[in-house]
Amino acid sequence: MATRRLGEILIEKKLITPQALEHALVEQKKGGELLGRVLIRLGYISEKQLLEGLAEHLQVPIVNLKELSIDDQVVKKVPVRFAWHYRCMPVRLKGRLLTLAMSDPLQVRPIDDLKVHYGLETDIVLSTDAEIQDAIQRYYGVGAETLGQILETAPANGAPVAGAQAPEEPVTDLARMAEDASIIRLVNQLLLEAFRARASDVHIEPYRDELRIRYRIDGMLYDVPVPEEIRRFHQAIISRIKIMSGMDIVEKRLPQDGRIKVTVGADELELRVSIMPSLYGENMVLRLLPVNMLFKMDQLGMLPEDQAVLERVIAKPHGVIFVTGPTGSGKTTTLYACLSQLNTADRKIITIENPIEYELKGITQIPVAPKLGFTFMEGLRSMLRHDPDVMMVGEVRDQESADITIRMALTGHLVFSTLHTNDAAGSVTRLLDMGIEPYLISSTILAFIAQRLVRVICPDCKAVDPEPVKLSAKSQEQIPKTIYKGKGCDKCRGSGYRGRLGIYELLIIDGAVRQLIMEKAPAEVIKESLLKAGWKSMRQDGWQKVAMGMTTPEEVLRVTMDE
Repeated sequence: MATRRLGEILIEKKLITPQALEHALVEQKKGGELLGRVLIRLGYISEKQLLEGLAEHLQVPIVNLKELSIDDQVVKKVPVRFAWHYRCMPVRLKGRLLTLAMSDPLQVRPIDDLKVHYGLETDIVLSTDAEIQDAIQRYYGVGAETLGQILETAPANGAPVAGAQAPEEPVTDLARMAEDASIIRLVNQLLLEAFRARASDVHIEPYRDELRIRYRIDGMLYDVPVPEEIRRFHQAIISRIKIMSGMDIVEKRLPQDGRIKVTVGADELELRVSIMPSLYGENMVLRLLPVNMLFKMDQLGMLPEDQAVLERVIAKPHGVIFVTGPTGSGKTTTLYACLSQLNTADRKIITIENPIEYELKGITQIPVAPKLGFTFMEGLRSMLRHDPDVMMVGEVRDQESADITIRMALTGHLVFSTLHTNDAAGSVTRLLDMGIEPYLISSTILAFIAQRLVRVICPDCKAVDPEPVKLSAKSQEQIPKTIYKGKGCDKCRGSGYRGRLGIYELLIIDGAVRQLIMEKAPAEVIKESLLKAGWKSMRQDGWQKVAMGMTTPEEVLRVTMDE
């Protein structure tokens, strides 16, 4: 009778037609599903529409779990296995009355079990299945259900505990535990959640009394909510990832590196794994790299006028182009975008890198192997014997690598490389300090590109900032009057940002700059001369992108030096 009334309400609300209800009732008799679930499966209504019908039918309120703050003591009253099994979330507790959010309020088993096993009466509210699953993960932690299953089946003293005082586990036990279905599922859950969160890195860090897991999203590290018990399975998690990446699970005292290829739906990822011993066990970082990555110039975030200048420079037949900035500033992405632009059938392109981050079809990529004696220098000498038109050297670190890179340009090659300097003008000083002659710098280098990455304002919660950051009078003149920010929403995980783009300064080596280089002018003098001539610094490029509503002043200030 109740099911029929629900159908009538949905028809009255014009959410379904009588024909749809008749079809759903026929399907319901075949499998015994609840009518609402049948209607959703057949595509007649959405889950939200079903909840609206159920709310009216049962006189039960709908709650938005994303807007609620649930007390930890309430969460502890209901075990994670119970919450996952019945797809429900405890919301409030008043005396013995527990408010329970459910997507299917017609279930009676969870209500009965709470009363029999926990002595709790229940007051039901409605929420979508997606919101309930998100709340379970947020409050109980990633992998909480899997850990609960492991702990229920493990011996009282059987699980390994992270920490300096923990007894050493036999290698055979670790290998067996790492292949256990529950540990495999736990590792898969951590990696899948990282992918869904758009993380570029996963950090697994053991401490005396906890195992900390963090994701790097848009360049910033965020703690991942995980159950406290996960610290007991630190070594099993590490061993599982070691097996996946072909590492030695016996070796715990030395750093190790490896790679794993995994598939997530239609996406193929390569995980670059690095392990380092620390005081309380092995510290691990996994970098998530898409295998099929497209690199295009117009995706870098350059303004059209700057992109046009860069395209003219890389079209030249020979010379050196340096991309500069600290680690994590997007140098490799810029280099790959340039190489992709030049990657045509009539050009031979060779790169030497440590490590190779992305595969580029049609380009010969060479990884260095220092342990085997194959260094950057050995690779550079070999590259010339393969008749390349364009070359990329992963990094210039010293006089020898800088000297051979520049001399390759003198022999008629276009060469790309990177330098670790703070700005474009400082790159000249860096090369001079390495011992490179001024005439070689001025005659072979085409451009220095300095860059940083800033976070992009989330388009789904973007709004005018009523109280923008206060700056000095000098800086205030450069900032636009209208400034935007992200309020924080589900799409950006409450940060107000989603994605990143580059801010740049392009130092093209022309007549005036060549003269300053020949005079060995300091970086400050070169920069001052350029600014007087109307050159745009990285900070000024950032202000332009603030004016365009792409990022915020806080982001520009975070990544650029004071001027």
